[in-house]
Amino acid sequence: MGTELHAGIDAEKVVVSPYPLKTRSGNVRRERTGTLIESVPRPPSGRSRTDRQTFAFRLALPLLLLAAMLSASGFSWWLTVGASSALVAAVWRRQARAAQPAVLAVPRDTESRVLWSAPERAAFRGALDASQRVRRTWPALGDMIDPVLADRSLTRALGELAELLARRQELRRLREDLAGVRDADIPADSPARIAADRQRELAGEAWREAGDAANGILRSIDTAARAGESFIRERQVAATARHAERTLARVAGVPAAAGSGPDLAGRTEAVIAAYRDLAA
Repeated sequence: MGTELHAGIDAEKVVVSPYPLKTRSGNVRRERTGTLIESVPRPPSGRSRTDRQTFAFRLALPLLLLAAMLSASGFSWWLTVGASSALVAAVWRRQARAAQPAVLAVPRDTESRVLWSAPERAAFRGALDASQRVRRTWPALGDMIDPVLADRSLTRALGELAELLARRQELRRLREDLAGVRDADIPADSPARIAADRQRELAGEAWREAGDAANGILRSIDTAARAGESFIRERQVAATARHAERTLARVAGVPAAAGSGPDLAGRTEAVIAAYRDLAA
């Protein structure tokens, strides 16, 4: 994967690519957060074919009148009519596309990854949600992290996760194919069956290894999100406690208690450690 990562989720798949995503139907809006660009499907406009025809007629009528006026003034009639027709056709195509559900196109390059199976799609969706939680903590973390380096680490982790999930998806299909050999009418001592059993064992081992690696990335992203959110909440509580302490000292003469600095220092170390694990 390159420095930028494009990710999109529609009703049937997840697409992750270093290149901008295209749609087969419908429209998407692109939301950039650092080096991550999400293609979020827009809901269908709901305009029926009749509604689009009515709008096109209402648009074409004043354009034809304008074309007639320009033609009477000496402009070429075929040029004005052609331009008007092209505009109406472009608006029609745009409205027709917007009326369809958004479906992402499947990239043809070898660097993109497409996740079709439900478990892999759910895993990447969860990682994407957790990565947004991580990014939302950055403004409050201040100088504790370098947002540029953290952004690159997070984007790289998502790219690696997509590759692992795509591999696990393929291994899942392979294991299902090899599992059918057990039910085949083949003798147990058949060399073909023995070879298939061996390949099934290897496929199972590779499937588990890919799952462990993917779970490691998922845990790293979730840990970074939890560490940042916990630090922010605790800092807010500490600020409230200090305000209450000053208020009580002023109005009731209550002596000052021990501060929460050492505890927050420990939380700071936890946040930094979480980001180190994410970058590893």
